Amino acid sequence: MDKVFKVGFGGGCHWCTEAVFMALNGVEKVEQGFIAPNENIADFSEAVIVHYNAAVIALKDLVAIHLDTHRSTKNHSMRNKYRSGIYFFKQADELVLKAIMTELQQDFETPLITAIFPFGAFKSSEERFHNYYFNDTEKPFCRTHISPKIKMLKEKYAKHVSAIVQ
Repeated sequence: MDKVFKVGFGGGCHWCTEAVFMALNGVEKVEQGFIAPNENIADFSEAVIVHYNAAVIALKDLVAIHLDTHRSTKNHSMRNKYRSGIYFFKQADELVLKAIMTELQQDFETPLITAIFPFGAFKSSEERFHNYYFNDTEKPFCRTHISPKIKMLKEKYAKHVSAIVQ
């Protein structure tokens, strides 16, 4: 039986989100771009599609990492561009994601604003932005915004971190 599944995550800059998930064992591919939910197919925001091996990393771990690596409890002026969301591809995943979110809420003092959406459409970002972080980790944007997230991954989620960031 196929153990590779996919899920979409949005919340912050897709350069950051892409780097976080590329740094994990069990993630086989990350597609960087823009996702629109099924109920509003024209409402795209920055996001990634993560293809992962469920035998190596659980969906719950991916969701926990997502919530910890962006502002999952705060609205801000850029929420249209950076919607805090999780996008499911199979209807059965909706209930699983809702249960995971309910369980993980216990780890946060304030309510999570991250919404669960049925996947609608995807537009890839420009090729020159793919693998943004790992192509040059010393860029000022990378050092300021992405490296701290990778550092936190190494500390809090060490068992999931790939050799690519060791």
